[in-house]
Amino acid sequence: MTPPLPLGFTTTPLTHRGLHDITQGRPENSRAGILAAMARGYGVEIDLQLSSDGQALVFHDYDLTRLTHETGPIRRRTAAEAQQIALRHGDGETIPTLAQVLNLVDGQVPLLIEIKDQDGNMGSDIGPLETAAVRALQGYDGPVALMSFNPHSTARLAQLAPHVPCGLVTCGYDPQDWPLTVKTCEQLRDIPDFETVSASFISHDKADLARPRVRQLRDAGVPVLCWTIRSPKEEAEARRYADNVTFEGYLADIPG
Repeated sequence: MTPPLPLGFTTTPLTHRGLHDITQGRPENSRAGILAAMARGYGVEIDLQLSSDGQALVFHDYDLTRLTHETGPIRRRTAAEAQQIALRHGDGETIPTLAQVLNLVDGQVPLLIEIKDQDGNMGSDIGPLETAAVRALQGYDGPVALMSFNPHSTARLAQLAPHVPCGLVTCGYDPQDWPLTVKTCEQLRDIPDFETVSASFISHDKADLARPRVRQLRDAGVPVLCWTIRSPKEEAEARRYADNVTFEGYLADIPG
């Protein structure tokens, strides 16, 4: 039986990559953004990439260019090297490891962790990042959940950490928006792997929430989160179909 998603993940709005705001010196996936989210009582969603020496780094992109003053794949840097690379628009803080973020959050708010696809085509060439994430989570005491777009990754996470709720990040998979084959997009679009990968929840694209398969899962009791909400108007529409929102660019209300 899959572990249930803790209540906080459906009652506490989740900040997308932390409560980031570059005008306030808070880059995405930064300690500053995470602390700001916690100070307001929000949950936190973060992303993981793999270092060259097998550690989980809290960073969204595969390449360093957009978010730092360095270039090249983050996967070619060791964890120690990454911790010397300053994030753009911050106060000098550098790329954190998952272990450092876990120490920072310390179970105080829900923490939603997305494992970025390492296969390149949502295939089965995965494992090191999932292993690194679960290793970092050993002994962590607090509401936490893991998720990935790649069903193989979610299945591996569920095997490695059967006590942690694992989910699928899902969407409409328009081939024009994804570096995937049309066949792969068609396979993933209707979330066929939910039951077989031992998923506990989904986090679905806000633009595709009316999809019948999403409604079917929710009607069956599956928690439905969504991404990425950028205004109160979008949030009101999304909550017709989803149990909670992952948001950025405004301050979501916390339900009383």
